[in-house]
Parts: sequence; C-alpha cells; structure tokens
Amino acid sequence: MKKIIGLSCILISSVFANQQLDDMKEIIKQQQLRLELLEKKIEINEESKFAKNQDASSSFSQKAYLPDIAFIANMSALARDVENEKYSNYAIDGFINKAGEIPFNKKRGFNLNYGEMEISSSVDPYFDIDAALHIEKEGLHIGELYITTRALPYGLRLKSGKFKSEFGRINSKHQHSWDFSAIPLLFEAYFGAGGLGDEGLQLQYTPPIDTFVQLGFEAMQGGNGRSFGDTDKNNLNIVYLKSSFDLNDEISLLYGGTWMSGKNRDGDTDIYGGDLTIKYIIDSYSSLSWQSELLYRDKDIENETLKQAGLYSEVVFDIDQNWATGVRYDTLFKNIDNQPDDLNRYTAMLQYKPFEFSKIRLQYTYDKSKSFAGKREDIQEIMLGFTIESGAHGAHSF
Repeated sequence: MKKIIGLSCILISSVFANQQLDDMKEIIKQQQLRLELLEKKIEINEESKFAKNQDASSSFSQKAYLPDIAFIANMSALARDVENEKYSNYAIDGFINKAGEIPFNKKRGFNLNYGEMEISSSVDPYFDIDAALHIEKEGLHIGELYITTRALPYGLRLKSGKFKSEFGRINSKHQHSWDFSAIPLLFEAYFGAGGLGDEGLQLQYTPPIDTFVQLGFEAMQGGNGRSFGDTDKNNLNIVYLKSSFDLNDEISLLYGGTWMSGKNRDGDTDIYGGDLTIKYIIDSYSSLSWQSELLYRDKDIENETLKQAGLYSEVVFDIDQNWATGVRYDTLFKNIDNQPDDLNRYTAMLQYKPFEFSKIRLQYTYDKSKSFAGKREDIQEIMLGFTIESGAHGAHSF
C-alpha cells in the first residue's frame, strides 16, 4: 500500500512539473515575440531618423512627415442688456466709429462662434508648415498659413506667409487659448477683435545662452485699418524683444518691449508697448499668474496726431487640474481732446475643464467703454461658453 501511495505521489509530482515546464516554455515564447516586436520598432525608428537626416539629394520619404490635424469648435449662450441690432453699431469714442465685424459672442441668445481646423507638419528637414482655417457659413477663411525654417544657423528662424504677429503676450494666441472670451479692449481699439495679423515675413533670433532672450523683426503688408491701412506696398514694420528668467523654482518672470511703425491713409502710425507676466507655480496643476500689457499710439490723422494709450491687467488662478478663475481690468486711459479717457471694462470668469481638450466657461462683463449714437451706455453681459479641441494639437505657450 505504501508503494502505491509513493508511486502516486511521484506521478502527480511529474504531472505538475511537466505543466510548469510547459508554462515556462509559453512564457519564454511570448517574451521572444515581444523582443522581436521591440527590435522591429527600433529598426523602424532608426530608418525614420535616417530619412530625416539624409542629404536633400538622396531619396526622401514623405511618410515620415505626416501632418497633425486638429479641429476646434467654440459656441456660447449670452445674456446682454442691449438689443442685438443696437449692439452691432456700438462705438468706442475716439477710437472706433462703428464696431464692424464682431466675431465672438455677437448676439443675445446662442452663438456658434467658429469652427477652426489647424494643420501642422514638418515638410522636410528644412521647413515646417502651419495653417489655421476658419470654417464659416460663407465658406473657408484662411486665418493663418505660413512656413517656418527648421535648420537656420546661429539661433535664427524665418517665417513667411500670413500669420499673427508675435509681439507681446496675447496677440499671437488664438481665441480658444485666451483666458477670457474677448480680446483686451486695448487690442480691439487698435487692431480689431481678432488682433494684429497679416501677410509678411518674420525673422527671430534666440541666442544660445542660459537666459531666454529673443529678438524679433516682422515686415507686414499693413492692411489693419484700425491703425494702419495704406497697403500700396510693405507698410508695417515691427521690432520686439522678449526675455524671461526664474526668480526661484516657483516664480517665473516674462517681459518684453515692442515698437511698430507703419502708415495709415492720412500719415504715420507709431505704437510702443511693454508687457509683464509673473507666474507662481504652486504644484503640478495649481498656479497663480498676473499678466499686463500697455500700448501707446501716435497716429497722424488729417491735421493732428492722436496720442492715445491703454492697458489691460489680469489675474488667473488655476485652482487644480479642472478648475480656474480670474479677473481682468481693461482701460483706455489716454484719449484725444474732447473725448473720454475713462473707457473701462471689468471681467470675471469661472472655468471648468472636464479634460484637457474641453472647457466650459462662465463669464460676467461690466463694460463702460461703448457708446451708441453719441451717447455712452454701460453694458452688462453674462456668457456661458463651450470649447472643444479634437485631434493632434500643439501646446500653447505659457
């Protein structure tokens, strides 16, 4: 009986050992398959790197440069204490005689503000191409379309096409990346609700030093009618200097200065500006930032020179990964004779981001800058806005 029991134990042990051996063989087989897949990926990556770095005269594969495509949509529900038809004819005394195009939150009720398709790609080892196409009821509108060099020496970069000027802090950003739903009052008065953008050339120089310093020069056609508008030839030149540094691990400063000079239909226009941003990093998702810009304008018109100035200043608190809140103060504090110099606007917002690519914003605005048929009126509005960003999309600048 003992022998039978012993033989049974040996048999059972042998079965278990064989099963464990089979399991080990299967694990080794799976590991070998994973290793082969990894080696294949490395081989593909090496081939892609070789294609990117090969001489232009060699064979070239465009497959290594597939474009990133993103679609962005913005819509809102709005309550305003001014009727739509009346609001579409507002003026800003001394700056704007009539509102003109109102691209965002135009009417009370519901607004489909825009759909935007952004396309970005490396063309080859030497050039990138970027486009922002606005999808409107009337058709497709080119917001931006430009090429940028990738391989210029000495920290130089050249851009050519239609683009938003990169002076200051806010002008080059698209509406969906603003912290508030409207462009600052100062920019609307000088350049319009979309900011300053035009056809032209841009040259930037960023020296290879530890501290960020960037010198930029832009030559544009100058079609912006609010400040320029004489487009018989290259009419507008812009020079700006940007820099930043860290006070410590938590606090960063960005600052810059701008000068632009062009012609309007009656004479010359010169604009001088400065900007300052201070950002305090609390943790991975929380931060507090204060951003301000000031612009001063000399604009020849008829037999006089308009000397005007304004600024905006905003504070934004990113509470955590999902919530943010902020306030902004806008003012046009220097105006021509016999025109008001206390044109102010106050804005507060609360924003919720369910995820990185969608956001819901509640915003209240008290606007003391508008007039209707020569009479100033205060305006209040409450807006609930919704923005989605779908697809591959580049990170926004801090």
